[in-house]
Amino acid sequence: MPMQKTARSFRLGTTSFIYPDHIVPNVKKLGPDFDEIELLIFESKPIEYLPPKADIDELVRLSQALSVTYNIHLPTDISLSHASKAEREEGIDTVARVMELVAPLAPTTHTLHLDFTDQDREAGEEGIKRWQERVINTLELLAARISDPGLITLETLDYPPDILFPVLDESSMSLCIDAGHLIKYDYDIAALYERYQSRIPLIHFHGVDFSFDPPKDHQGLDKTLMERVTPTLEVLKRFTGVVSLEVFNRDNLTASVAWMERFFS
Repeated sequence: MPMQKTARSFRLGTTSFIYPDHIVPNVKKLGPDFDEIELLIFESKPIEYLPPKADIDELVRLSQALSVTYNIHLPTDISLSHASKAEREEGIDTVARVMELVAPLAPTTHTLHLDFTDQDREAGEEGIKRWQERVINTLELLAARISDPGLITLETLDYPPDILFPVLDESSMSLCIDAGHLIKYDYDIAALYERYQSRIPLIHFHGVDFSFDPPKDHQGLDKTLMERVTPTLEVLKRFTGVVSLEVFNRDNLTASVAWMERFFS
């Protein structure tokens, strides 16, 4: 499965859920073939769902033994954009706790979802403005709790990326471009990359199967229409950060690596 490194400027990664098992067994199997592993810490409730210290210690050992680094996908069962102040405060506490837990792994990034709800959409331009204001305020509070706000990457989701622009412009946090989401919703990756390229350490890349209605993402890259993925390839030719193949089984990963070899080998 490994892809030659000589023909690409970026480092290549994938997720810690390619095999239906826990994080450590996945890293043992994937670490030899990839530069970085995206550790999926999606669940924080109850607290027992977070990786135990023994797993963190083992991941430190594997990082050294396999010459592999990590980035962290922060929990998705919290919200730092919720209309409820209490929900946002709980989200801040959880992010700070998780970042402290994984600090021994020296993660390159910690990716954060800022959800934008149907209620936010239904409120139109005023709803967008209120969402941006509370997110900016919440991220300021989070930044005061952590050592380096730039280690957090705000991920592009299903809403137009320009909704994030005022947030990024007021924040010292970084940007994670999820290229699969941009492909699915036909958003402009080239313009986004040009605007923030110095603040993009991580790109999530996955296929989108347009034979489904709605289109299904997080598929093998071989499922994607070439006319929709070409702008992403042009960006990757210049990108020097980490590209994480964000798929969740071996078949989609194998297909994605083979697809990438056509353009970067």
